[in-house]
Amino acid sequence: MREYLPLLMLAGALAAVLGCFAWLASRVRRRGTAGAAVRAAMASYDEAFRVTAHESYYEIQAQQDRKAPLLSPDDHWHPGTTATGRPPAAAPRTRHGRRGLRRLLRRLR
Repeated sequence: MREYLPLLMLAGALAAVLGCFAWLASRVRRRGTAGAAVRAAMASYDEAFRVTAHESYYEIQAQQDRKAPLLSPDDHWHPGTTATGRPPAAAPRTRHGRRGLRRLLRRLR
């Protein structure tokens, strides 16, 4: 039994440390402070060891901050495009088509 005592002490210490980490993780999730800290730690790691990843991280952040370009007021307007130059979303189809739309308009008059 005496030869198992150091192994049991090691297992107990490991269980205590894992229990503390689990408690800390639940507390951080509850308070919502994990996102910024993990993001900052990974950014500093990337800056030190993977320079291209660090540069691409800042490029991605800059791309997210940019807004969609608008068309120039001097350009000609083409039917079927919106202000961003993309085609508009398709209109939802009704069950009865135009006939149902005509009936609905008659009821509203």
